[in-house]
Amino acid sequence: MTAGNSIDAVLFDLDGTLLDTAPDLAAALNALRESEGLAALAFEEIRPHVSHGGAALVRLGFPQARDARFEGLRARLLDFYRRDMPRATQLFPGLDEVLGELERSGKPWGVVTNKPHWLTHPLLAALGLTARAGCIVSGDTLTERKPHPLPLLHAAMLVGRDPSRCLYVGDAERDVVAARAAGMRSLVAGYGYLGASDRPLDWQADGMIDQPQEILAWLVNGTARQELGL
Repeated sequence: MTAGNSIDAVLFDLDGTLLDTAPDLAAALNALRESEGLAALAFEEIRPHVSHGGAALVRLGFPQARDARFEGLRARLLDFYRRDMPRATQLFPGLDEVLGELERSGKPWGVVTNKPHWLTHPLLAALGLTARAGCIVSGDTLTERKPHPLPLLHAAMLVGRDPSRCLYVGDAERDVVAARAAGMRSLVAGYGYLGASDRPLDWQADGMIDQPQEILAWLVNGTARQELGL
């Protein structure tokens, strides 16, 4: 089956797939560490944890924190992040071209993220993406979030497409799990925030891409750098 004949909409994870948010989130974590009298962590150490949210960043920056201390640090981290975003966040190189081509071809695109709406919506608005997106589903939009399929199914409904004719692009295993459970095709964003311990070839995605522009080639002929089970 040729992907280009079967995909009517493309949905994106946010952090590490649509947007390169790591510089701003790393700055927020290091600002929090500085406020606690700790030295900054290297950006390269922080980057692979960004897709896993604020809790993962607090675990990295404050491995001994538990319970109320942990929750307090997480709230302060998000306060630091919200105050300054988006300072350095931007679309990954090539994605503006991809979004433009999807729009020209009449294929809606949208966002499905575990990021809360009070961070997701201001960020997309600041980058001029809100009006372009066919849907925005945040981590608190529904009662479930990824890896549960409900957010992806809800996004398909919002863009008016059958889930089986949607492609979901993400950079974490939960993205592929959610897409598979929703009956969607999936691509792993190899340019995203994969860590050394991640094994994307084991996630049973439909393909893996090194650059965002490869999404367009995959939509035309169903090929990507790595073909996984096609």
